[in-house]
Amino acid sequence: MRAIWKGSISFGLINIPIALYPATRKEELRFRLLRAKDLSPVNYKRVAQADGKEVPWDEIVKGYEYEKGKFVVLKDEDFQRVDLEATQTVDIQDFVDVDEIDPMFFYKPYYLEPQKGGDKAYVLLRDTLEESKKVGIAKVIIKTRQYLAGVKAEGGVLVLELMHFAEELADTGKLHVPKKLEPKKEMDMAKALIDSMSAKWNPEKYRDDYREALMEVIEEKVEAGGKEIEEKPKPKKAPTKVIDLVSVLQQSLEKTGGAKKKTKARAKQAQQHAKKVA
Repeated sequence: MRAIWKGSISFGLINIPIALYPATRKEELRFRLLRAKDLSPVNYKRVAQADGKEVPWDEIVKGYEYEKGKFVVLKDEDFQRVDLEATQTVDIQDFVDVDEIDPMFFYKPYYLEPQKGGDKAYVLLRDTLEESKKVGIAKVIIKTRQYLAGVKAEGGVLVLELMHFAEELADTGKLHVPKKLEPKKEMDMAKALIDSMSAKWNPEKYRDDYREALMEVIEEKVEAGGKEIEEKPKPKKAPTKVIDLVSVLQQSLEKTGGAKKKTKARAKQAQQHAKKVA
């Protein structure tokens, strides 16, 4: 992996040299727009709205629309006037209990790796955060923009996770959500259904079905060499009906219960077969 940022974690009088690495990667399929008749890639031009003429890069400036159709131009020196301290520092301002923070605030994780001379302090911070179940709330500047971030101990590594500022989260008060609880019978059945479907977290179990299916289509078209491929019939969906919640919950419980019994029966048969072979 290649570090996207290098600097230090700072809290109190302690500075820990670190490098920042992406903790996730996107597996998106990238498509190009093509001209249909000869599959020539289509490029975009920078065109002025006023007259439709193409604009070269040396004539383009950056502007902020403060009113509809009215702009103020910002130059490089204007951005430099914004005096933000600690541009190469993850500046921890508070340590907060993990349970106090709504998970909605977190949105993008990065791994932190100690650099030369920082191993001891790195391990000290990591182990202390893990034991105390605290998160370091910090501000950091990455590529000219300031972010709010949380520094956490996760799986033996310090993780910096970008966070939303409070004003960035939408107000749930504007949503129409019923507050009245369902009758006890429905609640008990719903809990039983959730219990029957409960499992240990196994991230490898969940696949991007859409991406895999789309890749199959792409591979088929590549192998066909441009020839039309016969479309496979899709199963028809049943029309949506008004449902009886109790009966649906009961059917769901019976279905999950039956599936688990079959799985246990297969496992038992396999064990008996193994004993016979032995």
